[in-house]
Amino acid sequence: MESNWATEHLQVIRTLMERSAVYRRALAPIMLFSGVIGIAWSLAAWQFQITSAIGFVRFWSFAAVAALIGSLLLVRRQALKDREPFWSPPTRRIAQAMFLPLAVGFVIGVCVFVVYAKPSVSDSPTGSLEIEGLYWLPAVWAILQGCAMHSAGFFAPRGLRLFGWAQALAGCVVLFWFACKDSGDLAWWISHLLMGLFFGVLHLAYGAYLYLTEKGKNVA
Repeated sequence: MESNWATEHLQVIRTLMERSAVYRRALAPIMLFSGVIGIAWSLAAWQFQITSAIGFVRFWSFAAVAALIGSLLLVRRQALKDREPFWSPPTRRIAQAMFLPLAVGFVIGVCVFVVYAKPSVSDSPTGSLEIEGLYWLPAVWAILQGCAMHSAGFFAPRGLRLFGWAQALAGCVVLFWFACKDSGDLAWWISHLLMGLFFGVLHLAYGAYLYLTEKGKNVA
């Protein structure tokens, strides 16, 4: 039994290594799509003046769902193109590596929503009308997603781990900056701007890098 388990896991790891180039090609459109979603949502938040804490969590939760659904559809299209099963053992291994940090981020978002949805908070001037006190949330989400990308990078191209490091470190820098600054001096749109930078600009830049370098390899 243990011999079969070890053989199966070795086969999964070998397959992951062999398909590194395939995952790299599939990752480029996912990052580009997620980056466009992040930037578009950030601009929409500024346009529609999403200034409440509850509205912030709800608004960006819709963005996360849209990015997730779009990414799954892109992965499915790639799997059909390569005539491979969508939920293959390598895909399951990557999903398992990313699950814990993303689940923690989801739980934190739910907890923030529940706290600010309480009548004692939502009826106060700084509860539902201002994002005051939530400036840390984009940085924490960025750190957790960076951890997820870094974990997935052990089964995917090495650049994904570097991207995870960059996103997590950027979140730590912003979190430290907020800890040293008076939040009362910050405008409401700062949180949306950070979401656009963390989940829009960074994703778009990495997706463009993957696309251009892959195109260069094909030309060579």
